[in-house]
Amino acid sequence: MTALLGILIGAVFLVTTLAAAAIRILREYERGVVFRLGRLIGDKGPGLIILIPVIDRMVRVDLRTVTLNIPPQEVITRDNVPARVNAVCYFHVVSANSAIVDVEDYLLATSQISQTTLRSVLGKADLDTLLAERERLNEDLQRIIDEQTEPWGVKVTTVEIKDVEIPQAMQRAMARQAEAERGRRAKIINAEGEFQAAEKLSDAAAIMARNPGTLQLRYMQTLLELGVNQSSTIVFPVPVDLITPLISAAGDGGGR
Repeated sequence: MTALLGILIGAVFLVTTLAAAAIRILREYERGVVFRLGRLIGDKGPGLIILIPVIDRMVRVDLRTVTLNIPPQEVITRDNVPARVNAVCYFHVVSANSAIVDVEDYLLATSQISQTTLRSVLGKADLDTLLAERERLNEDLQRIIDEQTEPWGVKVTTVEIKDVEIPQAMQRAMARQAEAERGRRAKIINAEGEFQAAEKLSDAAAIMARNPGTLQLRYMQTLLELGVNQSSTIVFPVPVDLITPLISAAGDGGGR
């Protein structure tokens, strides 16, 4: 009786072990690449997967987007400026079979190809392009990396340059250049303002030359503006052309 009980317990244990080895449950974002005696059967999942114990082997593959931080890379730009650049790469597996069969470690391989591509692409750009045209550089990086990882079943969706570090001496030189550029623009704006003001004054002078009465009205307006001030004494010149008509009118009136 004891021996029979031991056999039953052993049989239950064996069945449980085989069932545990044969049954796999894959989540919605997972796929299982199944090998039977070393030969690729295909990818399975999601859900319940039944394997043949000892004969079948399954490798899980995560299909979710992976955020890969590309470590800082030392780059020499096209105009011979040293820079330290890091970036981030977003990718996901689109073919579980290729990601397992065609490359030993697709995560490591994608990381390495991203680093080398980052150095290669940014080394062909000058510093101004690196600082001002990141969108175009990001697109170039994404396209090149995606072309190289496509045979591995990996789809690169986005590559973003995060930080660009340049030497302190170069930063100071760029600051001086930016300051000089702002000064140049300020001088140009002032010169344009002076030119426009001179044109308006020339037009006003031409109008006053054709209409002498306009000059007298302008002079009277100036006197009114001066009268608004609280000064006790105002000294101003009186143009002879302005008072001559008044003197003449007074003389004519006295004669009559």
